Amino acid sequence: MKKSLWFAILLIVSIVLSACSGDSSSAKNGGSSLAGDQTLTYASTNDAVGLSPIMTNDSASSSVIEQVYETLFNRNPETGEVEPNLAESYETPDANTWVFKLKEGINFHDGTPFNAEAVKYTFDKLRDPATAAPRASLLEPVEAITVVDENTLEIKTKYPYGSFLAALSHSNTSIVSPTADQKQDLMNQPVGTGPFKFVSWTPGDKIELESNEDYRDGAPSIKKVTYRVVPEVNTAISMLQTGEVQFIDAVPTEQVKRLESMKDVEMVKKDGTPVYYLTVNHEKEISKDAKFREAIASAIDRDAFVSKLNGLGVRSDSVVGPEVFGHEDSADTAGTPYDLEAAKELVKANGYGDQPIKLLAANRGNYTLMAEIVQAQLTEAGFKVEIESMEWAAFLDAARAGQYDLTFMSWSNVTGDGSELLYPNFHSDNIGNSNFGRYNNAEFDELVTASRTTVDQDERKELINQANQLMIEENAVVVMYHGVVTAATSKSVKGLQLDPNGQWSLYNVSRE
Repeated sequence: MKKSLWFAILLIVSIVLSACSGDSSSAKNGGSSLAGDQTLTYASTNDAVGLSPIMTNDSASSSVIEQVYETLFNRNPETGEVEPNLAESYETPDANTWVFKLKEGINFHDGTPFNAEAVKYTFDKLRDPATAAPRASLLEPVEAITVVDENTLEIKTKYPYGSFLAALSHSNTSIVSPTADQKQDLMNQPVGTGPFKFVSWTPGDKIELESNEDYRDGAPSIKKVTYRVVPEVNTAISMLQTGEVQFIDAVPTEQVKRLESMKDVEMVKKDGTPVYYLTVNHEKEISKDAKFREAIASAIDRDAFVSKLNGLGVRSDSVVGPEVFGHEDSADTAGTPYDLEAAKELVKANGYGDQPIKLLAANRGNYTLMAEIVQAQLTEAGFKVEIESMEWAAFLDAARAGQYDLTFMSWSNVTGDGSELLYPNFHSDNIGNSNFGRYNNAEFDELVTASRTTVDQDERKELINQANQLMIEENAVVVMYHGVVTAATSKSVKGLQLDPNGQWSLYNVSRE
């Protein structure tokens, strides 16, 4: 009897020890263990517009695209330097020629090879006018793309392209699988080379990803990622507090103190590249009146607005922000100062308050706050302002079509380069595409084009500054603030790193 009892005890002990001695060799990136639940749920107030890097240009879509796809180059979030990613190396035999060597042995999630043909296919489609890609401007200078061999690509540009490598670090130049693109709609079923693979998308509800176990640098620790659409930020924060979600970002200013008070939640803040601005519709007749734009700028007390951001905004008149290449300190205070009495006089003298003004705003985060405050300030100056609020995708469509008098726009500036802020947003080439304000100024266009067509970085910086100062002088836009990028995570989440542009990768993330 005793023998049988001891045998049973030993058997149980051996089973327990066996269960506890699981193989931890799959830990990656410095040997972090896979202890804990290696799933992650992220909550966003907005659903993705689509999942193709070629056909989208919004932050909700980019947050998924960043995990599934990869670019030839990445910008190091700490140093700001552009570094090879899918590219192995590059050389420039002359000012208009770029030769890229690609990393070998990489496959797309559908099993087809990543190679020079795939890069050429992606770039040719992105820059084809028939595609109508929102960020075709990234490759506007490209003249010809030639496949030299399986892993070598030559790109000829029309002129020296000073910010080319920065453009190739942008998520909208991510490389797609040509086979998948010809077989299916990548807007709904993305196929890249990234550390996570697409599983499913239920529009308005959730997007699911899984780890790419064959990823070249080792499989991610996180095995399943769920993007939950939670339209109400209060609900998302409550879900974070209860553990239903583990990660939110773009924290609204009014929620900062609440999140900081939660014992199991960690707030992450970092000075960033995003710029938030009010723009007139420059194609409207009244917007061509310099005094109208001056009255708008004079009526807005941006210092008062920034004071409400709980430390999540940097006050500056400059369109090119402090974290962006091309910024000069002198531009920070170069704008039209707040002067309510001057604004009232301009409105009264020119009859600007006789007709209502439609202020189009997205119904998310600080856009709503900006709209309410600016409406009150413009009303005090004598304007009649009506807010039209829309969900994100509808807002983008309406703004791109110019269906507004005033609207708020933002730009995260993924490249961190001033040319790649000013060209897509304000150059006349991009009216009806990424130039939502429909700004059209030949002198400005010339300066921005020049900043893109020289590889002399000191000269580029000065040209960017001149273009920036011109916009400020014209009150082309009213800069509300420059963003501090934020995230709030469960303390079980380790390794999350925010880029200054607000983007993030989940590759190095694990849970404890």
